[in-house]
Amino acid sequence: MSSVAAADSHTATAPAKVIQPAWVRAMHWTNAFAMVLMIMSGWQIYNASPLFGFTFSHSITLGGWLGGALLWHFAAMWLLMVNGLLYLAMGFATGRFRKKLLPITPGGVISDVKAALTFRLAHDDLSTYNYVQKLLYAGIIAVGVVIVLSGLSIWKPVQLHWLVVLFGDYAYARYVHFFCMAAICAFLIVHVLLALLVPKSLRAMIIGR
Repeated sequence: MSSVAAADSHTATAPAKVIQPAWVRAMHWTNAFAMVLMIMSGWQIYNASPLFGFTFSHSITLGGWLGGALLWHFAAMWLLMVNGLLYLAMGFATGRFRKKLLPITPGGVISDVKAALTFRLAHDDLSTYNYVQKLLYAGIIAVGVVIVLSGLSIWKPVQLHWLVVLFGDYAYARYVHFFCMAAICAFLIVHVLLALLVPKSLRAMIIGR
């Protein structure tokens, strides 16, 4: 009995497993804050010269006018770039990307998509990403790199003309920037919905455990 009681006591007092280390949590929320600022100010910038036959409601934009939106956009840009570069450096240096995001196989993705659509995708072990999560997270990192490069080419088209050429020309760079923004918005919607469906994942991103 004493051994059972000791085991139960050990289980009760055992520290919870760390799912998200402190540096991941800090950079995650910094990225989220900077991205929201960039999206809202970016919509105001878009409204000044729309690419398509619609504009964004003034109630969901930031800056009030083109000049103000540009100031917000550039301020958030530096925060996002510095934090993003640190995140990439830490992700590669600690091996987190390799452990969390690889491998990604077509069969695994198809299987997990089917499970997700039938609400049978397991979320018991938050320390391990399923194939859908791996694909989404790896994809959004790639989109983040492209949106920064296209944004720089739009910001400094003369000084960074070689970068503009990579996108075809200035006009194409604007389209690439817009569609990357749309992809990020779609990701954020899915990300938030999944966090609401699996509340313990949100708790892990706040307190780490």
